[in-house]
Amino acid sequence: MECVVAERPATADGEAAALRDLIAHLKQQDYRFITPTPATHSRVLARADRQRATDLRDVFGWSLPFARALLEASVLETLEAADLIEAYGDLLRSKIRVSTLGPDLLVHSAYPTDDTQAVFFGPDSYRFARFIADELKRCPEREGSTLIDIGTGAGAGAIAAAHCCGEVDIVMTDINPAALRLARVNAQAAGVAARFVEGEDLSGIAGALDLVLANPPYIIDPAGRAYRDGGDLHGAAVALAMACEAVPRLAQGGRFLLYTGSAIVRGADALHDRLVQLAAAEGCRLRYEEIDPDVFGEELETAAYAEVERIALVTAVIEREHA
Repeated sequence: MECVVAERPATADGEAAALRDLIAHLKQQDYRFITPTPATHSRVLARADRQRATDLRDVFGWSLPFARALLEASVLETLEAADLIEAYGDLLRSKIRVSTLGPDLLVHSAYPTDDTQAVFFGPDSYRFARFIADELKRCPEREGSTLIDIGTGAGAGAIAAAHCCGEVDIVMTDINPAALRLARVNAQAAGVAARFVEGEDLSGIAGALDLVLANPPYIIDPAGRAYRDGGDLHGAAVALAMACEAVPRLAQGGRFLLYTGSAIVRGADALHDRLVQLAAAEGCRLRYEEIDPDVFGEELETAAYAEVERIALVTAVIEREHA
């Protein structure tokens, strides 16, 4: 079922093999790590006793530098051969993190995620996966459906959905080739068959869409990093663009599942209002819920959020009814 959209260099294959081996090794070691927000991560690492790794969670979860002897020689050799380990003074440091998501381990970028090609995973990933599981438990997806995870990142949404669905055709898309490489590894490790499409929209996917998942960035990022910058509308522009592209292509009974954030200005939720208009124009039903009223309050201190009262986490389900 897997479709390669571009020829992969041998180095990418070596990286994938090394990461699959690492996930298998960590599972054998009963490794578990829940990734916090970057702010929490920073606070933990600022502690005096958190400057050097003492176990696998420190190495592959907290991104702490470590002594060569801390890892098994075969594991370290494989990771070094795939250029997944870097020098850090007299110590070493992993270029990737590994996080627990339900029964799975997912690889993603090491802390801090400053690079423009960083592959992010964190608390929003857990909320997104829970939202998908709740929705699919309420209304399971039928076999033979096409499931698209737009901007899949590390693949959390599609993998969570796959565990809740029967036999569906899963397509994971992203504009970041590094994200697709890691998503491929994570899907394979989770036993999820999928196709992978590199691109910034749905033009590479033909036909009507049965289930579309989206967890876009929703904060304005001055650095313009794709995984973090939500664009205009105080960060809601990317979410709205995804909805405007996906909803018109929904099949009968098809659903668009959106998890994102929305800035509230003078009590008004602009994203909600735009989605109401979109659903009405397309003859669809909208279910919209504010699941957390106030996140990333520190953003309100920046000029871009001078008019914003709060940033809310929201979920939206837009469904095209059966004829």
